[in-house]
Amino acid sequence: MRHNRGVSSTETIAKAPVAEQSPVRAVLAEAEGLARAAADELGEGEVGAHLGVHAEPDSAGVAATHRFAAELRGYRGWEWAVVVAAAPDTDRVTVSETVLLPGPDALISPSWVPWEERVRAGDLGAGDLLPPPENDPRLAPGYLASDDPAIEEAALDIGLGRRQVLSREGRLDAAQRWYDGEYGPAAAATLHCGTCGYYLPLAGALRAAFGVCGNEMSADGQVVHTEYGCGAHSDTVMAEVAATPVSEMAYDDTQLELVQLPAQPTEVTPPSPENLAAEPPQGE
Repeated sequence: MRHNRGVSSTETIAKAPVAEQSPVRAVLAEAEGLARAAADELGEGEVGAHLGVHAEPDSAGVAATHRFAAELRGYRGWEWAVVVAAAPDTDRVTVSETVLLPGPDALISPSWVPWEERVRAGDLGAGDLLPPPENDPRLAPGYLASDDPAIEEAALDIGLGRRQVLSREGRLDAAQRWYDGEYGPAAAATLHCGTCGYYLPLAGALRAAFGVCGNEMSADGQVVHTEYGCGAHSDTVMAEVAATPVSEMAYDDTQLELVQLPAQPTEVTPPSPENLAAEPPQGE
């Protein structure tokens, strides 16, 4: 079986039978049986219903393609395409090729994604390596090392010493991503991170809008916006709730059914032998 004889894409199959295509010669249109037999001859599985016929582009009317549903497991929506041809001056039709192509609703693999674009946020772990793209616009040259020890010591004290640092574009990109993220401004919050004792502001230009949460019961270790807020703010006070008064016990006998219980029989205790011996006989 030959697959995908270099056709452009699934759209080629979907757009083939449109009105702009050249009309199909009658001798080619009537060759449905010949085309079906060619597909059956492959022995790859049952050939389904005839889906149509269209003229092959740029064939000057000498070739046409018959399409049949492919009843193959794992090939849902695919089609057998059988190309038949006949010279302009003859009615003898021959089969040029038979291929299996994806139809407009075919189940096909997703588009190819280059390796360098497959890694997504959160995919990397400790020990994984991912070098930055070449000429990354988010990075700018940092402080260059000096041969003066005094300068090097001062540079380390003020935080220099990195070969590259975030450029203005890189800072703006990060700020927008954090602003739009889970810990961006929260309109529903009554107390915000900017006034929280657990809030650790960032350094540099991002300090005015972002910091890190230091509350293990909230967004611990996450970059948060100053207008983000949660219920674990350092100034949170539990509102005093008044005790709910409890009414006195009340009885409602309007819904009770009064039932007269039968009298219980009186239990008679037989006299003990000592009492019988102490009592004088009757009649004496």
